[in-house]
Amino acid sequence: MTQDELKRLVGQAAADYVLSNVADGAVIGVGTGSTANCFIDALAPHKRRYRGAVSSSVATTARLEQHGIKVFDLNEIESLPVYVDGADEIDPTGAMIKGGGGALTREKIVASVAEIFVCIADASKRVPVLGGFPLPVEVVPMARTAIGRRLTAVGGVPVLRVTNDGAPYITDNGNEILDVKNLRIDDPRAFEVAVNAWPGVVTVGLFASRGADFCLLGTESGVETIDYGAHR
Repeated sequence: MTQDELKRLVGQAAADYVLSNVADGAVIGVGTGSTANCFIDALAPHKRRYRGAVSSSVATTARLEQHGIKVFDLNEIESLPVYVDGADEIDPTGAMIKGGGGALTREKIVASVAEIFVCIADASKRVPVLGGFPLPVEVVPMARTAIGRRLTAVGGVPVLRVTNDGAPYITDNGNEILDVKNLRIDDPRAFEVAVNAWPGVVTVGLFASRGADFCLLGTESGVETIDYGAHR
């Protein structure tokens, strides 16, 4: 199967999980990116079963609304039984690199509230150690150079994310992103805590302190379910 076919496969599997495990009338947390879009599309025919969704980005909000799914502000919601989102990399403990789509801060906020985090990904995203995919770090613009020096000091190669016309990419929160290459992240939880503590960092795209509870992984032989409960 192609990568797009695998994404649609796990998007449908995630919709099936929600339909089987989440009570009618609940609000669903929805991530950002092409795999999350497949989940939205698969859930849309059943939208009347649920009150709506909490979105992790402007782009996701637009797609949900196109399907007629009501989008709630997180401040309006008392509980979020599930959050479904993709990953750029996921390791054997359920720790992830996320943020290739630029929505890492809002994704992390929504994930932190959810009772269950379901990662949906194709098999190429499963890795033994995080760091092959450049690590996104959202920064306040005035701190970009200072944070870049600190990332270089720990062995990384930070690159400012830019748009097609060469201008700095600006997140939904009005900040910039450094994509950090050349990292091998053997202890993602410790590295996440350390980088998040640097003044000027809004958030780092490591989802380790709050990683996935399980992953629906699209493979050539179908969807593999990986439970990370022992690592939480």
